[in-house]
Amino acid sequence: MNHNSRPTPEPAAARPTARSVGADEQTRPRPARTPRKKNGGAMLRPLTVIGHRGARGHAPENSLLALDTGIRLGAQYLEFDVQLAAGELWLLHDLTVDRTTRSKGLLSTMSAARIRALRDKSGEPLPTLREALDLIENRAGVNIELKSWGGCAAAVAEVLREYINEGWPAERFQVSSFHHPELWEFHQLMPEVPIGMLVCGVPLSWAGEAAELGASVLSVSAEFVDAQLIADAHARGLQLWVYTVNDRKQLRALRALGVDGVFSDYPERALKA
Repeated sequence: MNHNSRPTPEPAAARPTARSVGADEQTRPRPARTPRKKNGGAMLRPLTVIGHRGARGHAPENSLLALDTGIRLGAQYLEFDVQLAAGELWLLHDLTVDRTTRSKGLLSTMSAARIRALRDKSGEPLPTLREALDLIENRAGVNIELKSWGGCAAAVAEVLREYINEGWPAERFQVSSFHHPELWEFHQLMPEVPIGMLVCGVPLSWAGEAAELGASVLSVSAEFVDAQLIADAHARGLQLWVYTVNDRKQLRALRALGVDGVFSDYPERALKA
């Protein structure tokens, strides 16, 4: 991890928020990679590059710095994890804060004051969902992974509705989860926002369960991807996204296979695949 070369976001006080920036003033992300020919002459599909937990290969995961870095590196989407605790949505992957902060304990048991006092290993506070969206300013698509349940879906829907009412296109968001009941609850609350079904392996029904759920995207681990799964997803009108891919050779192989998107800690590598 190269800490010396990572870009530093502007101070929050100097950076305008999404609420104060007009649509024509915002920096738009690059579109999905356009098709190009591979060696045999066939066309490669456009590829969507998703910065995993922002761009955690360059900055602490799920931090504002990681999100800003992902944008600067050209990711079309930024993926991050959210949990509901103490009445607020926080960006955190693990149920405990042990791995990514200087403290220990379950996030769900902490007060809002204690959570706000937490610092990650680089000394930065845990962002809230609103803080993350204000930093992104619609400069990239947003993939929000629901990491807790029992109210998380409803809380995310409430926040996204605010931003959509203020001008963010609904299709610029995608909400995903391994916890499919929570994902279904979100889909019932906000059917206009695309959802992505995350799976650990290959479902017996291939992409059938994702289609029944109403998902736009099926996201699977790279080790389970093959031509049959991709074909089944495409036949059902779904995109097939793959996590988490950092090796350049594997990135090229997956693109040649026909996947639609890749999550990467190093989005600049995927953009060159």
